Formats: sequence, C-alpha cells, structure tokens
Amino acid sequence: MELLITALVVAVVLFGLRRFAGWARRKGIGGGVMGPIDEAWHPSADRFRRETAVHEQRVLPPRPADDQTFRDRRTSG
Repeated sequence: MELLITALVVAVVLFGLRRFAGWARRKGIGGGVMGPIDEAWHPSADRFRRETAVHEQRVLPPRPADDQTFRDRRTSG
C-alpha cells in the first residue's frame, strides 16, 4: 500500500512539473532561470540567447503606402 501511495505522489509531482514546464514555455519565461544551467552544458548557449533577445527586440519596418499604388491604378484605368 505504501508503495502505491509513493508512486501516486511521484506521478502527481511529475505531472505538475510537466504542466508547469509547458506553461513556462508558452509564456516565454524560464530563460533567466535555465540560462546558467544551459551554459554549463552548452557553452555557446549564451550567444544563442543573446541573438534571440535581439531578434525579439527588433522592430519591423513600416509597410509601404499601399493606398498610393491603389490610387494610381484607379486613375490610370
């Protein structure tokens, strides 16, 4: 009986950790927590993390004025 309760507790804890990991991945949090651990196992991880941060901060250029091309087509035809 004690083995069954222990197995059930371990299963519940693992299930909770898996749900938390999925939530953290969807929210994009956890890079700060896992960063140092990731660097210990993968030394170039810092470079990839910095590239990701720069990419997230990048602003898209404004779209060209679509209304002017539409106006030119309307007046020429």
